[in-house]
Amino acid sequence: MSEIEITGVFENVLGMIYSAKQKAEYQVNSTIIDLYWSIGEYVSKQIDVNGWGKSTVKALSEYILSKEPGIRGYSSQNIWRMKQFYETYKDKPELSKLLRENTWSNNLHIISKTKSYEEKEFYLKLASKEKYKAKELARQIDSGYYERLLLSNGKAPSAI
Repeated sequence: MSEIEITGVFENVLGMIYSAKQKAEYQVNSTIIDLYWSIGEYVSKQIDVNGWGKSTVKALSEYILSKEPGIRGYSSQNIWRMKQFYETYKDKPELSKLLRENTWSNNLHIISKTKSYEEKEFYLKLASKEKYKAKELARQIDSGYYERLLLSNGKAPSAI
């Protein structure tokens, strides 16, 4: 085999590695989003049924961190965000796939910086399609991309 042929064969294997890596990252992200959804749902119901408040959620966070030292993502503030995430989308099952296609950071930007469900859906689809990292998605939202498209043709932009 010539060096060019070998390089082509090696590139095929490298492509397989990249593809598997991307698939693994997607599966991990999707699992994390599922977990955060479940925690948000649990906390939301505990607040309704058992009157959980800030001190109980703080105690939950401290308990998790004491049992799993070094674990990240379970501060009381983030647990409240999980609750907000669940409550924001619990009546929107059609967005389920999009939520899992976006990172937690992207989902947080969308929840905190958008107003309507149409705008949320627009940015979820945009970030998913363009594979935006949190910084780029935040830039798009902060620059009013959705509003500019809305003004440009007089109707809400359909998903990208």
